[in-house]
Amino acid sequence: MAEKGIVALRNTLENQEVRKQFENALKDNAQLFMASIMDVVSSDRNLQECKPGDVVKEALKAAVLKLPLNKQLGFAYIVPFKEKGAAKPQFIVGYKGLIQLAIRTGQYRHINAGEVYEGEIVKRDRITGDAQISGEPKSNKVIGYFAYIELTNGFRKLIYKTKEEVIEHAKKYSKSYNSQYSAWKTDFDKMAKKTVLRELINTYGIKSVEFLSMDGDIKEDAENNTDNDVIEVESEPIIESPQSHQPETSQKEAGPGF
Repeated sequence: MAEKGIVALRNTLENQEVRKQFENALKDNAQLFMASIMDVVSSDRNLQECKPGDVVKEALKAAVLKLPLNKQLGFAYIVPFKEKGAAKPQFIVGYKGLIQLAIRTGQYRHINAGEVYEGEIVKRDRITGDAQISGEPKSNKVIGYFAYIELTNGFRKLIYKTKEEVIEHAKKYSKSYNSQYSAWKTDFDKMAKKTVLRELINTYGIKSVEFLSMDGDIKEDAENNTDNDVIEVESEPIIESPQSHQPETSQKEAGPGF
């Protein structure tokens, strides 16, 4: 069955109309991108159970946004879900992809996220919604997570969530949260920072025109899918995020080579 799925996908990608759509989105990089789709599906037995047309449709979303699907890069993923008993692929913008889409607007001076440790003091202003972090860590115990953006026009925003608030979010939106294979179990800090930064950019940030044009068709992360079941929870993306106490990401940082 797996081999049949790979062959069917290859035949779909060789269709002239399909190739034309990728070429319109990626020009000379279309062939390389389509080869990456084959690599992604060949390494995931559950994606091989999905309809080739559905996989191509989700891959085209990544192509339009010019986000590579290589799992190691962490910009974007195609994740298999189960819907009414059938395997269905879903395009997901990764943590790095979200940052990349923000940077492309040319409106960001700084983007950063990180942990807050025991001993550090967080003050939240209920009127403005802003947060301030001060003091020095007393231990390596993480008590919360922050995300920060600063735009070129001077607008800046920092939000903070306690570890308990992040856990409640994960329990509410991630069906795989309680699985021992979930990224929430294997790399909680990275998932937490991704969640806080995504909320900040979605609420207060500026995203690229391409992303805004497709926003209604894209679910930005697997743990936000409350209607479907993750088929292979161990394939839930674990995405790199900026480390605390590291320099902020500047808008000049290099992105994917498209």
